[in-house]
Amino acid sequence: MQPSDAERSVGYLVKRVQQGLRRRCDSALKSTGLSMAQYSTLRALHEHPDASAAELARLCFVTRQSLQDVLAGLRADGLIETAAAPPRGRSRSLALTRLGSRRLNAAHDAVFGVEADMLQGISSRDRQKIAELLIRCAENVEG
Repeated sequence: MQPSDAERSVGYLVKRVQQGLRRRCDSALKSTGLSMAQYSTLRALHEHPDASAAELARLCFVTRQSLQDVLAGLRADGLIETAAAPPRGRSRSLALTRLGSRRLNAAHDAVFGVEADMLQGISSRDRQKIAELLIRCAENVEG
């Protein structure tokens, strides 16, 4: 069966890749005990330790309420804790625990393995071009 014009559209293909990537990452992350939402949150906390809850939610593509649910689970699992840094207004910074850092490293390996599979057969130059084009698309729809 030939793909329709709609199935060849860039928007459809981006969504198809996103869904497939999410499914594969969820499967690969099972051995780490993390969901994709938990991995994204740990990664965002590691890369942006001073981010506000609103910034973390945006980085993780979730609502603030959903983020709070994920953070509660990560805290209960001993993967994050309140940072020693002084509070900023009413909010306190969060930090990964040692266990959280170890779990994040294992999850990185799982997620990067899925990404490597996705990019198999695509040259380094083309990977860079794809990234540049996707950044441009994201900026166009966000701005």
